Amino acid sequence: MSKIVFLIPYKGLVAYTTEILAPKYPDIEVVLVNPRTAVPLVQQYIAQGVEIVAARPVTATAIRQANLGINVVTIPITSFDIIRAINTAKLQGKKIAVVAHSAMVLGIDFLAKELGVEIQHYCTECGQDYEAPILEAVANGAEVILGGVLAVTAAKRHNIPSSLIKIGDESIFQAAQEAMQIQTALENESAKRGFFNTVLDHTNQGIITIDVDHHITAFNPIAQKLTKTNKTNALGQPLEKILPQFTLLQTSSQKEIATHSIINVSGNKVMYNSVPIIINKKSFGAVISLQEIDKIQQMEAMIRKEIYARGHVAKFHFENIIGQSPAILNTIEMAKDFAATNSSILILGETGTGKEVFAQSIHNESSRAQGPFVAINCASLPAQLLESELFGYVGGAFTGANKEGKPGLFEVAHGGTIFLDELAEMDYVNQGRLLRVLQEKSVTRLGSYKVTPVDVRIIAATNKDLEVLISERKFRDDLYYRLNVLRLELPPLRMRQQDIPLFAKVFVDEFATNTGKRFSLTNDALKLLEAYSWPGNIRECRNLMERIAATAKTDTLNRSLLAPMLTPKQTTLPSRTPKEKRLIDEITKALHEAHGNYTVAADILGINRTTLYRRMQRLRIDY
Repeated sequence: MSKIVFLIPYKGLVAYTTEILAPKYPDIEVVLVNPRTAVPLVQQYIAQGVEIVAARPVTATAIRQANLGINVVTIPITSFDIIRAINTAKLQGKKIAVVAHSAMVLGIDFLAKELGVEIQHYCTECGQDYEAPILEAVANGAEVILGGVLAVTAAKRHNIPSSLIKIGDESIFQAAQEAMQIQTALENESAKRGFFNTVLDHTNQGIITIDVDHHITAFNPIAQKLTKTNKTNALGQPLEKILPQFTLLQTSSQKEIATHSIINVSGNKVMYNSVPIIINKKSFGAVISLQEIDKIQQMEAMIRKEIYARGHVAKFHFENIIGQSPAILNTIEMAKDFAATNSSILILGETGTGKEVFAQSIHNESSRAQGPFVAINCASLPAQLLESELFGYVGGAFTGANKEGKPGLFEVAHGGTIFLDELAEMDYVNQGRLLRVLQEKSVTRLGSYKVTPVDVRIIAATNKDLEVLISERKFRDDLYYRLNVLRLELPPLRMRQQDIPLFAKVFVDEFATNTGKRFSLTNDALKLLEAYSWPGNIRECRNLMERIAATAKTDTLNRSLLAPMLTPKQTTLPSRTPKEKRLIDEITKALHEAHGNYTVAADILGINRTTLYRRMQRLRIDY
């Protein structure tokens, strides 16, 4: 249906107007209407989606006065239309009475003089009865009535000569052009409004706009959700009625911007920004944006993960851990229990026992699995560089620093896990900064005073005896107690004899695939591997299988082939410190009292069995 309708008051003009408009404006609808019934008809058209109506002056005025909320175009009465009507009227008499609304006959007195006729003007109002002024005009000597449809109709009922002021081509085209311009403007405005509404409806912030009197003019879905107020109930209301927390007189009248302020809205902490709408130095209200603090934190975590944490992914899961021995199965079970918590974990174990594999598996089993897993070897970097890597720095914090600064690994790991390997190698100063992160759950970049909150789980690992380092004042006891909340001790490979064949077969098959060969381990070779002490643990076993796969000339791997490649036992002991000698004596005495039972000996010493094994290995105690 057309969105533009021309309302024409007499039948003959309907066909004429349609014929005029059809070539250039075929979408405009032309309908016959009695001026007295125009308003109800327009109401029906509005319900059908019509946006613009065009009508002669009297009808147009009546529609405007009805305040229907539709755009009204007046089909003008031009000088040409009046001249044609006067010339027609002159044929019936020289004394002409114009009975019409003043808007129809502007300038008619000037034209009367030019055309040599006498004209009296009887102004009418919309909805007025035309018969009284017509009869009055005739009583005053008028010979011909000049006017619109209603006037001519009334004159005909009394057989009074009349002449209709008709609409000419110029009037029709002028009204059509104006109507089309309005339609284009409405479409543009509709597009802008649609764009504006789309932005409001799909932004992740609550948006409220107010006019200069603080009445709400826009209220998007997020604002409804945050305030728990329906849009229908909010629009037109004073802002302070919906949000009593706001006193925006300064913002809207004094032209001040309020940013990053925090208020409580329906029990939630919300950050709001308020910006005045200023046009030509005049205030028209303000735009207020609302964001839940929790949503901001979630967004910040996603941004950190996207920008900084690419590649920081844990690849290993508990299913990837090889072994069927009770020692490793019990360790895995304990690690899974630890994964369900959010506490710090200290992983202890000899070199090559798979500490990072366990750390990654714990991360992937935890509620932080979707967050980053950031690993750093504390022994691989000097103290100052380790500090900048862990805690970050601002531009110009030190010579050679990136001018834009750099986030530390704790910021990168926000929402996830940071794995600190070789923790015992961290210097004393950085141990203190690490302790502060654990206590405050925030970091401060080098060269900055700004504190950045971080949500990070710490998993630390070492192959050193931290208790000994504490006694030597090389490790902070307060940091040890902070990290040693959950303690996971990984058994060495020599305590997992039944798992050694599994590792050997997995590794040799892996490297055989890479070389295109097929290997098999004989029983005597497997027994040799089981009897070996594996000081390098799983890493040493993997390296051995890789070396064999690269050098073996036969597909069958037997004892004689493997024996020369195993690391020989050390035959000479290094010199002992007094403290080491004391520890050796204590451990030997406990083992003697326990008749060689490691569990009982560990109880006598007040340590656990794994710690006893680790100390025996470090001190080269063979009992």
